Amino acid sequence: MSDYDVVRVFCGPRGGYGNELGVVRDGSVMPERSDRQEFAAKLGFSETVFVDDPERGVIDIYTPTLRLPFAGHPCVGTAWLLDVPELVTPAGVVGARQDGEFCWIEARAEWVPPRTLRRYATAAEVDGLAVPPKGEWIYAWAWEDEAAGRIRARAFPGRDDGVDEDEATGAAALLLTDRLGRALNITQGAGSQILTAPQPHGWTEVGGRVLLER
Repeated sequence: MSDYDVVRVFCGPRGGYGNELGVVRDGSVMPERSDRQEFAAKLGFSETVFVDDPERGVIDIYTPTLRLPFAGHPCVGTAWLLDVPELVTPAGVVGARQDGEFCWIEARAEWVPPRTLRRYATAAEVDGLAVPPKGEWIYAWAWEDEAAGRIRARAFPGRDDGVDEDEATGAAALLLTDRLGRALNITQGAGSQILTAPQPHGWTEVGGRVLLER
């Protein structure tokens, strides 16, 4: 296996939880897409990133079974790891900034692959959900405190790749923020935290804490 870093993205306030991300900083060691796909499958993280140009922030993102033009937690984690002002993805150029303990990216809802945003009446209903059948990417959510913009969410990718539930998903959070048109404070999975904020001209910021695991 190639050398790679592992970071946890969208960690909770005390540094726990977050979604693991594999980052191969030198993508030139594995230039072929088929090899990258195989490597991502071996790692088994919800996403793995290959950095093709660390200075310009050119990246390539894979789940265990497919290549993605854009994804949220890979962009946040890689922007933090490389400390760059932007990332270049197949979908477009993603802005990035560091703000204290948070790393933020700025992207567009139309870059997000199809998701079903499924609202529930209470956070308890979301907590009690079983993993749904494969085939549909579902972001289950409910208001915890609508006035404060606090949301409880869980994500079910619906792929047959060993990732039944995604601990923290920036792209789905971005899509929900765009749909609702307001800043959100999302608790997802077992305890990850995602912050979002609409920006002018159709852009949305997504931010969270990132920690280097290894």
